[in-house]
Amino acid sequence: MGRKLDPTKKEKRGPGRKARKQRGAEVELARFLPPGKSRPGPHRPGLVPPPVACVMLLLCKTSLLFFVLRGGLSEDDSEEEEEEEEEEEEASRQKKGQKEEDSTDLQLNLDIDEQFKLPCACFLAVCDSLMAVLPAEPPDLHVIHQRIKGNMEVLQDFGVKREEGRTRQEYLAVLRQDMAAYYSYSDFLLTKLMDIFPLPELINFLEANEVPRPVTIRTNTLKTRRRDLAQALINRGVNLDPLGKWSKTGLVIYDSSVPIGATPEYLAGHYMLQGASSLLPVMALAPQENERILDMCCAPGGKTSYIAQLMKNTGMILANDSNAERLRSVVGNLHRLGVTNAVVSNCDGRQFPKVLGGFDRVLLDAPCSGTGVISKDPAVKTNKDEKDILRCAHLQKELLLSAIDSVNAASETGGYIVYCTCSIMVEENEWVVDYALKKRNVRLVATGLDFGKEGFTRFKDRRFHPSLKTARRFYPHTHNMDGFFIAKFKKFSNAIPQPQKGNLAASPAEVVQILLTAPFSLLSDEEPAVEAAAPSTVPGTVMEPPPKKKKLEGSKVVKEQKPPQPALKKKHSLQAQKRPLKAGRPSPKVMHSQVPARKKHKVKTNGQ
Repeated sequence: MGRKLDPTKKEKRGPGRKARKQRGAEVELARFLPPGKSRPGPHRPGLVPPPVACVMLLLCKTSLLFFVLRGGLSEDDSEEEEEEEEEEEEASRQKKGQKEEDSTDLQLNLDIDEQFKLPCACFLAVCDSLMAVLPAEPPDLHVIHQRIKGNMEVLQDFGVKREEGRTRQEYLAVLRQDMAAYYSYSDFLLTKLMDIFPLPELINFLEANEVPRPVTIRTNTLKTRRRDLAQALINRGVNLDPLGKWSKTGLVIYDSSVPIGATPEYLAGHYMLQGASSLLPVMALAPQENERILDMCCAPGGKTSYIAQLMKNTGMILANDSNAERLRSVVGNLHRLGVTNAVVSNCDGRQFPKVLGGFDRVLLDAPCSGTGVISKDPAVKTNKDEKDILRCAHLQKELLLSAIDSVNAASETGGYIVYCTCSIMVEENEWVVDYALKKRNVRLVATGLDFGKEGFTRFKDRRFHPSLKTARRFYPHTHNMDGFFIAKFKKFSNAIPQPQKGNLAASPAEVVQILLTAPFSLLSDEEPAVEAAAPSTVPGTVMEPPPKKKKLEGSKVVKEQKPPQPALKKKHSLQAQKRPLKAGRPSPKVMHSQVPARKKHKVKTNGQ
């Protein structure tokens, strides 16, 4: 509308349609006015228009309005106006498209020509100070994402693309800050994740945590078969598939027209809503029929019911949990699924060997920080710190030792312990397993799972037992399931090894001989007597021979005064260890220092 502009030259081409209509209206109005009168202007105070002129003016305006709305616009004029509007819209679209092309070309040129430049430290410090003073504003996520991509490219080819004078730690600090802002993680947790994953894999892990895991169910073979259950759910409008070749009971649900947790099949106990990663510990445990099995942390009962269906409701399962409120869901699920061989208990797992022991197998799904299920609980991103991780690790060590002590190593079919967590922290997994290997007579065995990544045998400056390669790690970005850790132990002795207090520099042969000849010495403070009984294996040196015991004349007082004597022997033997003697020549100083002691006792005896 209005004056039309030339889209190429941007010059006015004469009066527009509105101006022409306004000019025609003024001509028509002039016909109704008396001669000598011009277009009526604003009303001036003190001048009263004649009644006839007012009536004529009102009629003129009414007729003009009717002419414009009804008769003044012909079909040709309306078509011309529509054509003009279409031309203007087309011209504006062309301008917009041209601007977008220019902007894309400019963006491509920037991406090709310019490389990522690390902001200086002073700039970051100023930004932090401004963020602390100014009101918080939402960050520009697009800019942060582009900076993360550029930083990743530089770090992958650091020797070529880095800026001179900048270290890798500076790039990593900026990258950690950007990822914490983009994915809403705490700096502590992101630092831990950067220690576990390589940088490209870390981005995949963080992206996978933003997407929920697929809904999976486990068929209850105590009541139905997977084929029949799948057909029944498909008839109700559920889109599903088998979970994978590794599972014979799992189904993955893509979408459903009915609530998957309220179908008649669910209420009848034909399936259990259970994550895919929760099936793996029971498969690693491999329970057999007629065994006695302990599920130390059983809530909400998914693993317990899976154990029962693998055992075909034979044997006995002790389902224990320290939280009485969570046991309500356990009881409800066991009744719904038709489990009849389970006993529910509410005990502290750390005191369990005193309550009941002698199990064939034990499953310990230990409480953890939950860093493997961030997609289910996003609060883990910010509410976990170092104290939480160490607190969980300490509790897990206590529970694992209790679980090992609850197993009977002499079991004909069992003697196995499965330890699992829904965490990916090394402090809660490999660290705890390595601690148990040192404290109990157990060894790691294969889990029987065909997939999953191996456990860490080294992490930063720590070294773990080489058998930790048999443990398995599962990640959301790799296996499309919750993060999980699984390790399987085999107990080969019910004895609890005691810490050794002897000579730390002794060879393995000496340690074995000491254990075979004098096992009671591990609990005794008389270390030199054991060392004297065991011959030295170091070439060229011999230990000092023990002094000959002489029969002392006297009374019972001498016998009562004999116990302090080993303390003197301990002192002299330590001196002898510091100064090795030549073969066949006892030390005169030591022999001289022992004689007055005997004379002293003899004098006391005679005196009494």
